[in-house]
Amino acid sequence: MLFLFATLCQQKPINPTECYRAVRDSQLIGMSGYSREGLPIFALGVGHSTFDKASVHCYVQSHIQINEYRDQVVLPSASKKYGRPITTCIKVLDMTGLKLSALSQIKLLTIISTIDDLNYPERTNTYYIVNAPYVFSACWKVVKPLLQERTRRKIQVLPGSGRDELLKIMDLASLPHFCKKEGSGSSHNSEIDNCFSLDHPFHQQLYNYIKQQSSITKPVQPTKQGSFHVDLPEPAAEGTEIVKTLESEFHKFENRNGKSTSLENLKISDD
Repeated sequence: MLFLFATLCQQKPINPTECYRAVRDSQLIGMSGYSREGLPIFALGVGHSTFDKASVHCYVQSHIQINEYRDQVVLPSASKKYGRPITTCIKVLDMTGLKLSALSQIKLLTIISTIDDLNYPERTNTYYIVNAPYVFSACWKVVKPLLQERTRRKIQVLPGSGRDELLKIMDLASLPHFCKKEGSGSSHNSEIDNCFSLDHPFHQQLYNYIKQQSSITKPVQPTKQGSFHVDLPEPAAEGTEIVKTLESEFHKFENRNGKSTSLENLKISDD
């Protein structure tokens, strides 16, 4: 199916403010600091992101706004600070709370991934996956084929919270809050270092930047390095493959646990 993404005004604030707050509460993302080499570190609370508080347009618009802010403000600022060109970032994906039911958002996640692949290629140096629950492998089997090969090569799954491995490339102050201790997870608490919070400097500066740009410039399209005509799998074919994969995984869980498992009642442990 061909999806045509019309002009998404990344410099237009998502209004009303309540809508933007709903997006931030259900699409957990933030910037926690920089690596020792100066690469910005973006944290994503994949497991607790529900994508059910706003329209698909708002989630896609928000994603593009963060990408554009990264490319137009964060990366140039980092280049100036560290005295060398910095053109990529690091992403740490927290899988705490992940459920197989999250695959109901597969279309939206595919759209976002495709936008990144086609319009922001080579902007992410490495994707680190942490706090992966035991059913992560089932979700990964569904998502992996939808990703570009160049993206798959950059993904590393770290044991536990990934704290020890990540501290090899960043200081403790830049470590995402969900990596700072085993089992900490993506907290929704108003922790000072919770980069998902709207009170975090990153989100305050981002939203102020968008409002400022909206008042002085005409809306522009996202940085174009490819086409916005995106080919995605037909729903029927995609749905069939997802169902086959999930059924296979369910049978494995049934054999392991000796009981029936369904998409609706499968709960994820942090073991």
